[in-house]
Amino acid sequence: MTTRAGFVALIGEPNAGKSTLLNRMVGAKVSIVTHKVQTTRARIRGVAMEGDSQIVFVDTPGLFRPRRRLDRAMVAAAWGGAADADVVVLMIEAHRGITEGVERILDGLSEIGEGRRVALAINKIDRVQSEVLLGLTQDLNDRFEFSETFMISAERGHGVDALRGWLAAELPEGPWLYPEDQIADLPMRMIAAEMTREKLTLRLHQELPYQLTVETEHWEERKDGSAKIDQVIYVMRDGHKGIVLGKRGETIKAVSQAARAELAEFLDRKVHLFLQVKVRPNWLEEAERYSEMGLDFKDGN
Repeated sequence: MTTRAGFVALIGEPNAGKSTLLNRMVGAKVSIVTHKVQTTRARIRGVAMEGDSQIVFVDTPGLFRPRRRLDRAMVAAAWGGAADADVVVLMIEAHRGITEGVERILDGLSEIGEGRRVALAINKIDRVQSEVLLGLTQDLNDRFEFSETFMISAERGHGVDALRGWLAAELPEGPWLYPEDQIADLPMRMIAAEMTREKLTLRLHQELPYQLTVETEHWEERKDGSAKIDQVIYVMRDGHKGIVLGKRGETIKAVSQAARAELAEFLDRKVHLFLQVKVRPNWLEEAERYSEMGLDFKDGN
């Protein structure tokens, strides 16, 4: 049996559907999916098997114009993931077309090395007419020499099997990089923190999603097979703490219940989840917080 294995980087603007595609490819939820942009902070790897090929997906943060240290670290992580990958998939939203952000990404792709296999995945194809799709495909392929173009709907699964099959065939021959049953190389502590952060993001909407982070402080395996998980939600100001807690603690209670239910389903066992909210004014400038998110603090300079 000839096996193949390699890394595939998913890149694109925030909200292009990279996390949704990753979860669809892997068949499990390993990357948080919200309506908010810039929710993927770390280079989350999901592992998918396709025939004798093992595809290791690097789900990069969305590429955007960085303003803060955290933004710069996220963008550096995205381009780092693309530069290290065997194959790159650029995701474009069909209904948004070639935005200023897409223009910048196309320029960046030209700089990360000649000869790299780059596929174009036009997502959310159900939102536009077929003639618009054809025109967009032509324009993009005129601007960059893509190895292959795929029309997909990551949410509905259209075209995803064809993309996965192509990726499997493009990877270099070699032994698998992970055990066959492993779907992500993120530590469970980080996946658990990401799940809680997703629930906070969904609940708080516009209020302060980028002003907070979640860390799993303690994880205890209990004799009855359940897991006790203690997490800390770091916010930047006292006022933020009040928003996260909510009136009579209703917000934190709802977030805790939703995160606990999803964690229990993901781990397939009972979970005891305990959340604390702490004010840490300068967490965005602390190297330790970046390490927890899988980002390089120095890249934010």
